[in-house]
Formats: sequence, C-alpha cells, structure tokens
Amino acid sequence: MIVEYIKKCERRSILSSAIMILIAILLMVKPETMISSVMTVLGICLLIDGAYSVILFVAMEKDQKMFSNALVEGMVEIIIAFVVLINSNPATIMTDYAIADKVYMEPLNLEFVSRVIRMERPDGIVCTLGGQTALNLAVQLAEKGILEECQTEILGTDFASIKQAEDRELFKELCQQIEEPILESKTVSKLEDVLGVANDIGYPIIVRPAFTLGGTGGGFANSDEEVLSLAKHALELSPVNQILIEKSIKGYKEIEYEVMRDANDTAIAICNMENIDPVGIHTGDSMVVCPTQTLTNKECQMLRNAALKIVRALNIKGGCNVQFALDPHSFTYYVIEVNPRVSRSSALASKASGYPIARVSAKIAIGLNLDEIRIANTIAAFEPALDYVVTKIARFPFDKFVTANKTLSTQMKATGEVMSIGRTFEESFLKAIRSLEIGVDHIYLEKFDNLDATFLKNYIVEATDERIFAIAELLRRNVTIDEIYQLTKIDKYFLYRIRSIIELENQLKKNCHLDHIKKAKRKGFSDSYLGKLLGMNECEFYKYRFKHHIFPVYKMIDTCAGEFASYIPYFYSSYEEENESIVSDKPKIIVLGSGPIRIGQGVEFDYSTVHAIWAIKEMGYEAIVINNNPETVSTDYLITDKLYFEPLTIEDVMNIVHLEKPIGVIVELGGQTAINLCERLDALEVPIIGTGKDAIARAENRELFEELLKKLNILRPAGKTVLSLTEGLEVAQTLGYPVLVRPSYVLGGRAMQVVYNDKSLKKYLHNAFLASYKQPVLIDKYIIGKECEIDAVCDGNDVVIPGVMELVEGTGIHSGDSISVYPPMTLSSKVIDKMVEYTIQLGKAIGIIGLYNIQFIVDSKEEVYIIEVNPRSSRTIPFISKATKVNLANLATKVILGKSLKDLGYQTGLLPRRNKYYVKAPTFSFSKLSGMDLVLSPEMKSTGEAIGYDHFLNKALYKALIASNMRVVNYGTIFVTLSDMTKEEALPLIKRFYDLGFNIEATSGTGKFLKEHGIRTRIKKKLNQGSTEILDSLRKGHIAYVINTPGIDETIHTDGYLIRRVAIENNVPLFTSLYTVGALLNVLDEITMKVGMI
Repeated sequence: MIVEYIKKCERRSILSSAIMILIAILLMVKPETMISSVMTVLGICLLIDGAYSVILFVAMEKDQKMFSNALVEGMVEIIIAFVVLINSNPATIMTDYAIADKVYMEPLNLEFVSRVIRMERPDGIVCTLGGQTALNLAVQLAEKGILEECQTEILGTDFASIKQAEDRELFKELCQQIEEPILESKTVSKLEDVLGVANDIGYPIIVRPAFTLGGTGGGFANSDEEVLSLAKHALELSPVNQILIEKSIKGYKEIEYEVMRDANDTAIAICNMENIDPVGIHTGDSMVVCPTQTLTNKECQMLRNAALKIVRALNIKGGCNVQFALDPHSFTYYVIEVNPRVSRSSALASKASGYPIARVSAKIAIGLNLDEIRIANTIAAFEPALDYVVTKIARFPFDKFVTANKTLSTQMKATGEVMSIGRTFEESFLKAIRSLEIGVDHIYLEKFDNLDATFLKNYIVEATDERIFAIAELLRRNVTIDEIYQLTKIDKYFLYRIRSIIELENQLKKNCHLDHIKKAKRKGFSDSYLGKLLGMNECEFYKYRFKHHIFPVYKMIDTCAGEFASYIPYFYSSYEEENESIVSDKPKIIVLGSGPIRIGQGVEFDYSTVHAIWAIKEMGYEAIVINNNPETVSTDYLITDKLYFEPLTIEDVMNIVHLEKPIGVIVELGGQTAINLCERLDALEVPIIGTGKDAIARAENRELFEELLKKLNILRPAGKTVLSLTEGLEVAQTLGYPVLVRPSYVLGGRAMQVVYNDKSLKKYLHNAFLASYKQPVLIDKYIIGKECEIDAVCDGNDVVIPGVMELVEGTGIHSGDSISVYPPMTLSSKVIDKMVEYTIQLGKAIGIIGLYNIQFIVDSKEEVYIIEVNPRSSRTIPFISKATKVNLANLATKVILGKSLKDLGYQTGLLPRRNKYYVKAPTFSFSKLSGMDLVLSPEMKSTGEAIGYDHFLNKALYKALIASNMRVVNYGTIFVTLSDMTKEEALPLIKRFYDLGFNIEATSGTGKFLKEHGIRTRIKKKLNQGSTEILDSLRKGHIAYVINTPGIDETIHTDGYLIRRVAIENNVPLFTSLYTVGALLNVLDEITMKVGMI
C-alpha cells in the first residue's frame, strides 16, 4: 500500500529533489546520527511530493536494518496524516479528543457510519480492531456498495477473507480444502428429520435453536430419546423453526492461539492459551492460563502449525484468534472458530505476552510488514517467549443478581476479568483469586464448610463461578483427583497444583514458622490469609514481613524471556532474588487503578486513570500505575512510565510503595476499589495526595455526613443507620413507607431497593446485610422527584462545575440505569443555582482536593435534596468531560499535584452551557443472565452506555437510544401490562401510542382499563390461564415494544416476569419505567408521519 501511495505522488519539485539528495549523502556518511533529525526533513519532503522511496532505498542499501525499520514506522505515521474514529461509547478513552484527529460518537449502524464515510471520504477503513460490531459493519458497507461508491478500501484483512471466516459454510469448505478438522453439523427444520441427522453425526451431540439469544433451548444429547425431547422444545422456541445439530466435544480441552500475519506472508504465533475449564464454557467466562501448561511439545506444534495454516489460507493481515478443541486422550482436535480480528482474547494475549497486538495490527493494516515494525529491541516478526505463568479469572455479576442462573455455558456472563502473573501456576492463580474483589483472599469460601461431600460432588459437575472453591474444599476432604477429574474434566495437572496449595495450608496450620511463611509467599499466599493464621490483620502482617525483610522482587515482561537486552517498564512480583525494576531518582506518583470491570465500576475509571497519567507526566513526575485488568488502556505499558500488573490489595500496593518510595499515591481515580484502601494505606504512613482519609470519611460515614449537612443547612431525605432487623422495622414505621434500603460502602446500588411494607422490608434487609459484609444499612424516606448529578473539581478554595446533568427517569431508578441529559431539560434557574451553591459548599467543607460527584433529588416544590457525595472520580466523568470539553480528570490531577484552579484558568462556579444536547443512554446484558428479573430499580443493572448528541433534544435522544442497541420503530404493536398503581399515570402515554397509529394489545385487567378510556385494545389471555399466545407473539417478532410495570413484591414466578424474560431473549424493547416510555414517545413524535382521513 505504501508503494501505491508513493506512485500517486506525481510531481517532484527542484526543492524537494535537492533536499532528498542532501539527506541521501548524510545518511551514507553518518546514518547513526541522522535518526533524530531526518524525520523533520522527511515531513517537509512528504508535504512537497512524498519522496519516501529514496529514503527507504538508501537505508536498505546501507544495511542499516534497525534504522530503516524505525524510519519506515515514522514514515507511515506521516503518510497516514488524518485519522477519523467512530464509536458511540462515551465512557472509553478511545473517544477522547486527544486520541484521533476527528472523533464521531455516532451510533454504530449502517445509516450513521455511511454518513460519516460520505462526509470524510477516507482512503481506507480499519475494521479489525473494533470487535464483532466493527466487522459486521464493514461487511454491510461492502455488500451495500458504500465502500465502492466512496472509493474506500478495507485495510488489513480484506472483505473476502472476513466473509470466508465469518460465514459458517464458507469456513467449513475452506477447512475441508486445507484438511483441517471441523465439527460436523447440519441445520434441521422438521422433527422427523432429527434422528437421521443425529445418527449420521454420531452421539454425543449438541442441539442449538436458531435465532434465540443466550443459548436458550439448547442442550446436549447422548441418545435418540434425549435428542427428540430437546429438538421438539428447541424447534418451538426458534422463531424460524430451525435448529442446528452439531457434534459435541464436551470435555475436550479448549486451546487458543493468538497469531499475527502480514501481507508478506510472515506469520507468527504470539502465544497460546489454555482454558482450565473444558470445552462447553465461553472462553470469556473460563479460567485461562498462558502459556499452555498441559500440552506436550508435539501438541503445541501441531496446533501452532494448524493456526498458521488457517490464517494463511484466509489471507489474514493483522491479528487473529484461532480456537481449537483438543481431545485430552489423543491427538484428535477440531477447529472451533476463527476470529479474523483483534478479539477479547487478544487483549489478554497482548498483556500476557507484552506484544502490542492492536498496535502491530494497525501498522500491518496501513502497509507495514512484521520485519519493519519494532517492539523495544526486537522486531515484531519474533515470536514472544514467556518464562512466567499468566492466569485470567472472570468477574461475574452474581453478587448483584442473586437470582440469576450461575451455570456457565457457551453464552458469556462475565462483566470483566482480572489477570495475574507469577513464576508458577500456584503463585499466579492465588494472585488472581485475591484480585477479584469478591470478599475472598484465598481459594476458600466459608459457605462450603458445612456442606457434605456428596452435595459438593454434585455441585462441581456443572461449571459455576464458585466451582473452583468447591473443588478446593473437596481436596481438603481428601477426595481423589481421579474422582474430581471424572466429574469436571478439568485436567489433572491443575487439580494437582491446587492440591499442592492445600498441602501447604495443612503444613501452615500445624506449624506457621518463618520458613513456612516464606514458602507460602513464594506460592502466592496472601498476607490476609497468612495473617489470620497468626492472629494478625493484613496491615499487622505487612509489618511482620517488613520486620523479617520478606519482600518480593519484580520481574520484567520483555516478550523475549531475556534473550535480547531490553528494558520494558512492565513488571510483576515474585518472591525470588533478582529485582529487574530499576528505581529512578525522579519524583514519583503512584496511581491506583480500579480493578476488574463490574456493574457500577467500568471503563469510565480507566478513562480517568489514563488522563491522570498524562497529566502527571506533563508536570514532570514519573507516573506509576498499579492495576490488574487486562481490558484497560491504563495497563498498556506504552501509556505510563512504569506499570505494575498486581492485585489491588494493601499487601501488593505496599510492596510497590516500599520499593518505589513515591512522593504521593492517588486513590480517588480508581473508583471504590482504591478509595477502600485509603484508610489502611494512611495507617501505614503512605503519602495519600488529593482527597485524603478524613475527607473520604466525611463524605461516606453517615453520621459525619449528616452532621456536616446540618451545619451547612442542606436538605437530605430523612433516614437513619440501622444494624439489625428490629431496628430497621422501627425506623421504617417512624419514617413511613415507602422507604429506600441502602447498604453502606457498596458499588452500583447493590442490594438497594424501594420497599412499601414490613414484609418487603424484612426480605430486603436480609439481602442488604449480606451485601454489605456486616456494614451498617441505611434506611431513608423515599422522595418522589427528579434526579440530577454534578461532577466537579475542588482545590480547597475554588470549585469548578462544568455542567449539570438531569436524568430522564425519576427517583427509584439507579442513576447508572437512567438516561442522562446535559444541559438539563426542565430545571429552573432557581434549582440549578441551589445545586451549584450546595456543590461549592460541600466541596470545601468536606475537604475535597480533586474530583467529586454529587447526586440530587428535586421534588415537585423545587426543593433540592442531597442523595450522596462520592469523594472520587465517577462513572459520568468521561461523559460530562466530552460534552462540555472540560477535561476533568486532567484538571483534577493537576490540582492534586498542587496547582490551583486559578493557575489553570478557572474561577469558582458553573461554566457556560454548550449549545448542543448530549444524552447518555444505558446498555444492558439481560439476555445473558437467565433467572434474573429485568425491572429497573435503585440497584444498578446496566453494563455499559452509549451517547447521542444534537442541537435538538429529541434527535439526541433518538441517536442515544439507537446507539444503545434499542430497536426504535415508529409503527407496529405494543403489548401493555400495568400494575394497578401505574395505570392512571400510563394512560396518556398509551393514548399517544394509539394516536401515532400503533396497535395496542394488553392483558385482561390492563385491556379493560384502556378500553374504558377510549383506547381500542386487543386483549390477550394470560399465561396462568394456560395460553402461550403472548409469548408466541414475542418470539415471532409481532411485538414492537413491551410496557410492563410490575406490582409490589412481584416474584420471578409471575406472568410479568416470564413476559419480560421472553421479550429480552427475542430482542423486543422492554420498558418497566414510564419515564423512559415518555422519552421514547418524544422521539417517535419527531420521526413519525401521522396518517389521517381527508
């Protein structure tokens, strides 16, 4: 491609020719000294006529390979002069103004992406770095002729290759041509054909219904009887009456190869990864180790050769992930699938190996070959060598969704993951366990103590998020490895390694002397666990280690296992002898990351961390990051000065503080994870900079906070902290129902709920006490009104407020699940002024230095109440920063480092509003989590967000809804089922649908009410009457929207729950909040042409 570009440069001026001759002479005389200065001259030449070929030719002639590679990379960065980025996610650093020349935060669908391409007329698009969404869009753009129309080419892996890899039949044909084994499968539409197909393929088999989400209706069959039963049910569930019957490989090992190939046909295997769980569990949910631990050299080479053969046959250009199923008892294997793009496994492989997969893929896409791309002191064509073990464990949302089905299968359920690195599997594995932030510090769960072995054996047959803890408990009870293997098919190697941990536990319990402590630390045992054995807490045990000089060293991830001299500032700890982390004399700032992505704490905090790193470096300090999440940009060693990939515990942070001796540690950018470490770090005399321990306590301690609000004369919903069920019932009766039950010190409103009577309160208090780990529980009077949010920066004297956000949904729904609008839609200047006044007062009075977030309620009388103050970065920082063009994380970091807001050009107060509306809409993963209810409530359920913006509010709302993957249509049928308490409120909304031309269907009670008020309604029979017509309509795509408002104490066993579940599983937009319905109707009013008689 570079050569083609050069050929397009037709003109050559005398000036440029003279410059090029001069450069050529200087390169031949002193090539080493010209590296730094030649690029400036080169840029001038390219502006004149792009005389790249001369430079490359001279460098090649002089055989200066390293120089020519650096030159080629630099040339490409100059040639590709303008980068346009399209993504609808405001939370990520990717959509920041600093990342690309132009950023379009538009919906990722054919309509909007086509508009951007027609506006920008790019020469090429890169679609292999944006996951399946980007790949699907590229295919649509090519098939619709838009790329041809705009003369835009797909860079990297081309359209034909993408199509061949993605189309099941085409890929099957390719594998047959190159003689790579692929699973036998066939599509069936009639029940009478099932047995013939099943017997042709051979048992065991798996049955999958077509076009159902979440693997609904699928399963394994080992006989004719089983397959007939499964197939009958699956055909009924499939909206197209079609099922796929496939050879089952349940129990095989799942192996992944991350490979890279360029246009020159140089192909390498970056690393291989092994799922601890056997085939049958989505790799995103499975525990994964890198490199593989149980494969023989022959097996490794066999699968490596197969992976490279496949990517060559597909003509892949860039990164690619190949997944295999390997029979543990033979050399039989099958190709499961190929991702012709950078995948979620690529992020893990990149962090595990130190090989920057996305960066190299991008450079290959714009024309470079692997031998022209440098990684530290090696070229990208060298395969990484790993002399350590990496473990990835998924983070699940089951702590929030206690009714969700925990069984793991082919449908991914995890919200995030942690990665850890150690010299042995045991060390790496135990570090990963304590990184999860699920209240455990070891491979031990107290809940399994009193369960008998028979129960535990049955429990481990199905994979769950807690199966590994149950396996450890069985090993403590001397159940044999052979028996556990037969039940789980987890390779015996891993079971032996876990047993070695149990054996050391037993030694420690008998005699916890110093030698055993040192051995345990080498094995990965945590301070917290070992401290309990000695009767110490984590901080006390750290002091014990300090006294006995027991500290880890830090090893470097250098991609080549020390075969070449290099220094990459990317480290992990191990209790060995040689330390490879060089401590500089430069003043250092440590930034604590936010750990695994989970509901309530997502990539928004990575955005803040990256900006903090840039600000720290800009101010002349050395930036050091501690984090354990491979899915983040802040854990890319190219971003920061030094990266420690470690658990975010007191133990692991203190070890790094002991080595680096920073002048400050920043905790307020890492969400609640880092904030929760602050008090203990302070007790160990760590210099916390920014908002400190006392200020955090004033914001988060209920009594201190209420005392402060009383002093400032700021309103707050009446409430009280309770520690028992009896006390809670008394408080609720005093306040009067409804009340809001809210655990203290939790994320994302976990176990938070509005309750309306004593029966509900007893139930919810029980859940709240479980969620808060014996912390107090808060009971507040529930106030009906609007919710608003403000993010601000305080330097102790001044407070800058970029804007006020108003939520579409009212109180009773978590702010993270609400649609957020900037600037506010309906707030009066009086209300805004009062919120600004409270924000300034609270920032100064609490003692905030840096970022903080305040949530407000505005009632019908325009009284403003404070819900809470978060003394840290929040989920809304990226959104409000991008909407207002005020980089809050950067600003706050400079304030933390000693700058005043006045020094940075800001005065106290609210900044002028922008002349566009910006709307943030939540995205949900309900379809992945069967068994959980889908009603919006004070407990956060969303897993992401999307943005829409426009000069007109309803257009911005429309774009945000589309970007959040809602199917917005202005015609069709709505199905309505309403609780008695919401019928009157819903009536004008349903009337608006009717007036827009929608057909209305409802259950009997709702239908009768609507008919009585003049709305023509078709009544559907209820499920409890033995009818399935409601569910059938949903599955067949006859319903455009479902509006369902549940009653008080509705359980998951009601008709309403089943209707909500089936709607989500069939991609039918579901509304449980009438506020959201109102917003949708405002959009539909804008985009709908009404019909009427003349």
